[in-house]
Amino acid sequence: MSTAAQKRPAGPARLDRRTRLRRDKSLLLMTIPAVVLLLVFNYAPLFGIVTAFQEYDPLVGVWHSEWVGFDQFRQLFGDPAFWASMKNTLYLSFVQLILFFPIPIALALLLNSVISERIRNFFQSVVYLPHFFSWVLAVTIFQQMLGGAGVLNQFLRQHDIGTWDIMTNPHTFALLVTSQAIWKEAGWGIIVFLAALSAINSELYEAAAADGAGRFRRMWHITLPGLRGVIVLMLVLRLGNALSVGFEQFLIQRDAVGHEAADVLDTFSFYYGIATGGYSYGAAAGLFKSVVSLLLIWGANKLAHAFGEDGLYRT
Repeated sequence: MSTAAQKRPAGPARLDRRTRLRRDKSLLLMTIPAVVLLLVFNYAPLFGIVTAFQEYDPLVGVWHSEWVGFDQFRQLFGDPAFWASMKNTLYLSFVQLILFFPIPIALALLLNSVISERIRNFFQSVVYLPHFFSWVLAVTIFQQMLGGAGVLNQFLRQHDIGTWDIMTNPHTFALLVTSQAIWKEAGWGIIVFLAALSAINSELYEAAAADGAGRFRRMWHITLPGLRGVIVLMLVLRLGNALSVGFEQFLIQRDAVGHEAADVLDTFSFYYGIATGGYSYGAAAGLFKSVVSLLLIWGANKLAHAFGEDGLYRT
């Protein structure tokens, strides 16, 4: 036996499966409710995909509905309303990617720079709070602020300035829904980035400060590289959900701005599928969206690997 092999320390003994199950029994029991919920609400409904290839009739059920193959998809791809919804979805997703995605990162950096823990906790609570509001309440608050009889227009009338009804203007609808999403969800989105910031070694900041690096240089050379993996991961997830820009938010405001501006893929599936009894048509639109989202996740993950990051998974 070589000298190197003699000096190599022995690794930990590998436990057999029964011992590991006994050791992790409590953890496994705690995961059972989550696994059951996942199976019931995420995997069991996948069976409904088959209705996209049928002329589904709820009176006879899935087993006895007529099989029509790809007819629903042919009708879908020839529907101008579907492509208008797709165009709206992609445009709104692009606007939200540019305007919404950087906000939680900037907020996390700002909160992390606050020295007083009490002030930091106060502002964290303030920015988290809107996440727990329903979209009905969030839209109502915006209506009270920016609507025709809202605070902004009352102020403009008192000073003899023309009113501006932002809530019913289809041309500014993309900016309106993006503003609502930022106000409601940006605070909640900083949690992941704050957790990543807490994992950065504080000795790096101390060493950089001792070398004369200012606040900006420390952020540029230590903080942002430390966040890069999380930023790429969140970007991959965001691109994978590019076709899911929301449902309730658009459903509530659709009548105010018109379906030409407010229809996205999710509302299209509802109005042209479920609401009209065309369940198979709505299922075909939903299946198309799922397949495209899967391809987007795969492409974004490949892009993350090309930049040397782990992304969502590695094969």
